[in-house]
Order: sequence, then structure tokens, then C-alpha cells
Amino acid sequence: MRIVAALGGNAILRRGEPLTTARQRDNLSLAARALAALADAGEIVVTHGNGPQVGLLALQAAAAEDGRPTPLDVLDAESEGMIGYELELALRNALPGRSVATLLTQVVVSLDDPAFTRPTKPIGPVYGAEHARELASAHGWDIAPDGDGLRRVVPSPEPLRIVELHAVEALLAAGCIVVCAGGGGIPVAETGGRLEGVEAVIDKDLASALLAEQVAADRLLLITDVAGVLLGFGGPAPRLVRETSPDELRRLSLAPGSMGPKAEAACRFVERTGGTAVIGPLEGCGGMIDGSVGTIVRRTGIPSLRMPR
Repeated sequence: MRIVAALGGNAILRRGEPLTTARQRDNLSLAARALAALADAGEIVVTHGNGPQVGLLALQAAAAEDGRPTPLDVLDAESEGMIGYELELALRNALPGRSVATLLTQVVVSLDDPAFTRPTKPIGPVYGAEHARELASAHGWDIAPDGDGLRRVVPSPEPLRIVELHAVEALLAAGCIVVCAGGGGIPVAETGGRLEGVEAVIDKDLASALLAEQVAADRLLLITDVAGVLLGFGGPAPRLVRETSPDELRRLSLAPGSMGPKAEAACRFVERTGGTAVIGPLEGCGGMIDGSVGTIVRRTGIPSLRMPR
């Protein structure tokens, strides 16, 4: 079995935690031990988020360069390498003897994508209103509400093609666990046969679905910090959706900044490949393979949403 496991940003930094190397390393160590449950299931590709990290790198770069911004594609690459190193280290420690390789991954997007005129992807820390507006004014940022505060938002174009696909395949054939497409990958545009970086951050879940499709994965695991897709999330009695189809899942009203992209990624992978996607918690990785944990999304055979009694 070939598995793409998309590690949510909450596994790297939980909301409210300080963005420090020590905290990130501790969280990734826990994540790697959970991912180790997949080791005997087959070939494994791991992706991860980078929203808080790339936003902080942008802030640091702006301060260091007297306000001259470092391009987002460069910051995407920096965060992919930084988190990839920490995750690779943690996976090697959790799985002694297994080969692990981190691959900087370029992802082709279109310069005509309407996302470039509508920034929606939150990056960086959550700020208080006054501080956020000061930063937006100083750096020319777009900002938007996120929970009780405000965050910087940047363009998030659709991922179209994984540039390093053959390298991923070669590493899998060599028996490596592959860490790639971190933070959605490094966005590049193709013009006249040349690749050039662009100012954007690609959604990690959508990039993971594309990667899973292009490497012919059997299963896409979208790993988060909740039990799966929950009806009535935030209310007194949320109900877990155990099995569903893309058509049924798209009828639900899900938060665009959290569960929405995961649901859409699951739908795309299932519709395009006929494979199975599972949305579930980090601590239940093994159960996401045998179907005992999370929300299972399949193309057919599920006439309606099924929930546990």
C-alpha cells in the first residue's frame, strides 16, 4: 500500500503555543511516534503545514532587511527545509534503521489564478487588532480575522503539478520514507519552459491531494487534532461522521480555514483516483489505515452520511 499522510500544522505548533524551536521539536517528536504506526503498512510519503513558521520568517526577514521583503517562495523553501529537517530527525529516532529523506518540492501554479487578487491563506501568528494593523501598515500586508485576533493573509493558488514527482518515486523505490511538499510546496510558475518562484503559499491539504494522485497513492490520510469531520462542531454534542462520499461531504458547511480544505482535498483525491481518504486525529494514525478511526471518504457504496450510534 502507498500512503500519503498530510500532517496538520497543529502537530507542529498548537494554537497559543510559543513558536520556538524547542516546542516545535517536542511536538514533531510526538508526531513522529504516531506516524511510526504506519511503518509496516507500506510506502509512506509525509507532508506538513508551515503557516505559522513562514509567517514568522517573513516578519523576521522584513525586520532584518530594513523593510525589503524576502519573496514568499524563498520563505516557503526555508520553512520546508527547517520543518523537514526536524521531522526527518524525529522519524529516524522513532523508526531506527528506516531511511528517511526530505525533498524540497516545487509545485506549479498558474499566474492567471484568481487567488492572486484575493489573498485568503493565513500565515504567521495571531495578533491583536492594533498590532496587526500596525504591521499591515508597515509592511503592506493584507490581514483578516482568525479566531479572536487577526492574521496576515496571502494568495493561495491551486496546485497543478508536482515538479519533483520522479524524485519522490525514486526515493520510494529505494525504501525511503519521503518528507515532501511541506507547506504545500514552493509555488512556481512555468513560462516559456522556465520555472520562476511566485508570491504565494499553497494550501497543504490540496497539494497533498494532488501529490497523492500523481504518485498513485492508495490512501490519503489528512491528520488533524479532532476525531474527524464533526457535525455540530463547537456545540454541546458534536457527532462524528464515520463514512461518507464526496457528494455528501460537499453538502456540509465546514470552516474554510480548518476542516473545509481537508474535506475538499479528500473529495478531490477520491473522485480523481477512486482511492480512499481518511480525516482523523494524529494519535489514531494506525486506526486510519484499518478504518477504525476518523472519517472515511469513498467514492461509492455509501448512500448517506453514517454516524456512530
